[in-house]
Amino acid sequence: MTSPPLPGVELARAYYEDAVAPVLDAAGVAHAAGRLGSGSDVLGFDDDTSRDHDWGLRLTVLVAGDAVAEVDDLLETRLPSSWRGHDVRFPTTWDPTVRHRAEVVSVPGLAVARLGVDPTGGLEAWQWLALTGQSVLEVCAGPVFHDGPGELTALRASLAGYPDDVRRYVVASGWAHLGQELPFVGRTASRGDELGSAVLAGRLARVAMHLGHVLEGRWAPYAKWLGTSFATLPAASAAGPHLRDALAATAWREREAALARALDVLLDVQAAAGLPVPDGGATVPFFDRPFRGVAPVPEAVRESIEDPVILALPVGVGCVEQWVDDPHVLMDPKRRLATARALLA
Repeated sequence: MTSPPLPGVELARAYYEDAVAPVLDAAGVAHAAGRLGSGSDVLGFDDDTSRDHDWGLRLTVLVAGDAVAEVDDLLETRLPSSWRGHDVRFPTTWDPTVRHRAEVVSVPGLAVARLGVDPTGGLEAWQWLALTGQSVLEVCAGPVFHDGPGELTALRASLAGYPDDVRRYVVASGWAHLGQELPFVGRTASRGDELGSAVLAGRLARVAMHLGHVLEGRWAPYAKWLGTSFATLPAASAAGPHLRDALAATAWREREAALARALDVLLDVQAAAGLPVPDGGATVPFFDRPFRGVAPVPEAVRESIEDPVILALPVGVGCVEQWVDDPHVLMDPKRRLATARALLA
């Protein structure tokens, strides 16, 4: 019986240990190595479908900046043509060249390529807010197989999570986004627009799922894997069934009630995380109309921020992926930074 294919990270580890590390060690190259960058396997979410493109012997080798070209040439020369039945050299969707896919880069080079900035010297508040969860995960989520110099480990530690007041700002902004549109779930449907109400519920579910990640100190991946990642959150994932109920509802009152239950779960997660919460639940009556609005959660969190730089940021705007959903911006570090600088710096 044929053995099932190895998950991508296990394949990358075996390839590194058996084929790549011996070449580097024989040449005395100080390095780090891991399965970093793009690919569902970096997040641990790969399956059979993942293997239909850009799949194979991929890993990242990190060396001193002035050694990148030399080490890349070394691997091109010394690596075999195949390893355990897998081609060592193959094209990808972003590069049609047939070449080895052990990406050789410096640690600062990796950071700038994925994040747009090098965080080793510290980041300003607006630079933190220009990061997407996916960009950080491409540096921090995949396994590290070896880190002789220790520079990669230090980089990943510096990206473990937002600074406390930046996190509070992002949390307050998430609740503010929810507050902007929750009452419209009922209002649109009260005018016979069930489709518009359902679309709003979907938008709010996405905001809630991102907020759940932030509350639990986790970086949220991009849209394809957001739900998969949300389901792994220890506490916030309990909101998942309520969000599904909201999206499946065919009447606005059930839709709104399910959203309110989901937000109550997130408020409990927030309290458990030691962040401020107002008395009562996550939602309140929306003035004298028969709809629900968000309780003064964003105000409570914002009042706990001490850093004057964070307090000076635009109220309710948040990080770039809270107010931009175009992949052409979110996946381009230069565009993300330019957009965030224009609004937040």
